[in-house]
Amino acid sequence: MRHGAGLLRLLGLAGLALALCGFGAAAHASVVARIDLSAQRMTVTVNGIPSYSWPVSTARRGYVTPTGSYRPQRMYRSYFSRKYYNSPMPYSIFFRGGYAIHGSYAVNQLGSPASHGCIRLHPSNAATLYSLVQSHGAGNTVILITH
Repeated sequence: MRHGAGLLRLLGLAGLALALCGFGAAAHASVVARIDLSAQRMTVTVNGIPSYSWPVSTARRGYVTPTGSYRPQRMYRSYFSRKYYNSPMPYSIFFRGGYAIHGSYAVNQLGSPASHGCIRLHPSNAATLYSLVQSHGAGNTVILITH
């Protein structure tokens, strides 16, 4: 019994450490989209189970993709950029001002920095992520962007 109590205490300390590091929200979210800028890759965890891993394109030289932990702010199945020549942004999930995760038809650039700061996905992967966020709720979704 003593060993079990020690393990519970250790797990509690690990949870506290994660919360203090800003990852506490991710631990309680149904959907967690982790974007690794260095690897140009998104991994999606659903109910704690790693479920998807996709190449992405993030900010190219001269632009920035913000890092941090975010929740979806607004979503559009069909969206066109007002800032960048009416470019199509299917399955857009905006997480910070004008920054979004969205589908891109420039699929040959996925896996390399190519955007103005948004996180680009293959349109079918963007549709999958969009559906997950819709079904689980924006409040139960965390977007975690790291280097």
